[in-house]
Amino acid sequence: MTAAWRVVASLLATTALAAGTAGCSERAQTESDNARKDAPDRKHVQQPRPAKQVRLIGDGSTSYTGAQPHQPTAERLKPGARPPQFVVFSWDGAGQDGQKLFSHFRKVGRKYDAAMTYFLSGVYLLPGAKKELYDAPKHPRGASDIGFNDAKGIKATVAQIRGAWLEGSEIGTHFNGHFCGPNGGVGTWSEREWKTEIKEARSFVRNWRTNAKLRQEKSLPFDYAKELVGGRAPCLEGQKNLIPAAKAMGFRYDSSSVGGRQVWPSRIHGVWDFPLQQVPVPGRAFETLSMDYNFLANQSGTTKGDPTRHAAWGRQMRGGLVSGFNRVYRGNRAPMYIGNHFESWNGGTYMRAVEGTIKTVCTKKGVRCVSFKQLADWLDAQDPKNLKKLRTLDVGERPKGGWAGFLDAQPTEPTRPPALAVSVKPVAE
Repeated sequence: MTAAWRVVASLLATTALAAGTAGCSERAQTESDNARKDAPDRKHVQQPRPAKQVRLIGDGSTSYTGAQPHQPTAERLKPGARPPQFVVFSWDGAGQDGQKLFSHFRKVGRKYDAAMTYFLSGVYLLPGAKKELYDAPKHPRGASDIGFNDAKGIKATVAQIRGAWLEGSEIGTHFNGHFCGPNGGVGTWSEREWKTEIKEARSFVRNWRTNAKLRQEKSLPFDYAKELVGGRAPCLEGQKNLIPAAKAMGFRYDSSSVGGRQVWPSRIHGVWDFPLQQVPVPGRAFETLSMDYNFLANQSGTTKGDPTRHAAWGRQMRGGLVSGFNRVYRGNRAPMYIGNHFESWNGGTYMRAVEGTIKTVCTKKGVRCVSFKQLADWLDAQDPKNLKKLRTLDVGERPKGGWAGFLDAQPTEPTRPPALAVSVKPVAE
């Protein structure tokens, strides 16, 4: 992996930072009763299905091996039931380099029964020698603000992607060149340009064997054209034109908006909107986005801050994430979204904070640590009338009469069109 891969921090735009420092007076909740060690809710996970015969796609970079294993069963809530507490841990850029954080957090996920979403940057599967294959909107051919990769880095990243998918996690997209700001950044792109970017992200995944001259390496066990159903835009910019493009390209969700509140999600033009959320910053009078970079921006403003404060910054981030979790877990049970980067910023304190959060929340009773795709599956299976009612609950708000009487006793059945009277005329032979 090239050194340029680690410049993500400096490339996140002011949109994310501004949203992260927006003032909010809610106080962080305590964790007094959060220490009990309830058994995680594992009954929803299916057993892996036997793999079908491998069918290679294109040059063999990807293949069809059957349905993805370890996927939850998306069941409709029963009348009066309390919703599961969903938590999604996601990773922007998702590549394996010398830090080996991708492989580390796969182990963490297995240990705590946590599926995750890995947003892959397409250029991490494109070698620098082939950079001219990338033709980014509003930029010269071969440009990328996060560089490209080499054969060793591509091989290592592909191995992690393969393993993560087989374990039940999702491979989404962080698109390609990570362009931010007003001068050709993703926030200035048209719907047509977003479609081009998505096509190129797919192409780099479906042709890494040829592009990196790694033709003997094992295929990825999925068809990315079908598996790719969502992403997060660089710098959290450009969602307005991204949404219609994403919908046209088969996406089911987007996680590119900023400043989301901890309430139940809704759709934008038929696409689920899963924004990073405002969570408390312990000891401060404002909230910030549920992402490592935003805590960094409010603490040190640099990836190499005062070493004597690293531990305190990590505790503050973990405290904020767990406080945000407690607020939904004890309140409206809205899904919680947490975004991260495979980076050792400020001595790796944010990685330790995230791992501590996973350990704390994914082991709680009724909690399901899932991917965005799995969350979308569950939402799609619900009675729309119940989802609408769940969206009436404000941040941290429990149903006044308790969950037992909150959701409808008689779920809405799909509406059927009225029968039409059809006149059938004899057909002349």
